[in-house]
Amino acid sequence: MSYIKHKSDESMEDYLEAILLLKKEKGNVRSIDIAEKLEFTKASVSIAMKSLREKGFISVGENGSIALTDKGLERAEMVLERHTIIAECLISLGVNSDVAHEDACRIEHDISEETFNAIKKHVKK
Repeated sequence: MSYIKHKSDESMEDYLEAILLLKKEKGNVRSIDIAEKLEFTKASVSIAMKSLREKGFISVGENGSIALTDKGLERAEMVLERHTIIAECLISLGVNSDVAHEDACRIEHDISEETFNAIKKHVKK
C-alpha cells in the first residue's frame, strides 16, 4: 500500500539526510552547518530542528550539537540509500551527474518500495 507524502515529510527527510552527511563529513553537526548545506535560513533550520526533536528523530546537546536518534538514523540511512541508488541508476543511463542527483533528491521521497527495490536490484547487477 502506498500513500501520498506531504511536503513536510520530504523536508524532514532532506534535513535528516543532510544531518547524516554532515556527521560523516564533519563529525559534529550544528544548525549553521545544516543551514549552509541546504542553503536555508538559520530561522528555518531552527524551526525544523525543534520539530525533528519533538518527533524523536534528533537530540540536541547542551553545546548545540545535533545528533540523530536511532529512529532518525534509520530514516536518514533509508533516504540516503534511495538517493544514492537512484542517482547511480540515472547516471548509468547517461544522465549528467548533477542532474541525476537533483532528480534523485526529488524521486527518493515518492518512489514506492517495490519500484525502489527493482531499481536497486538492477543497479547491483
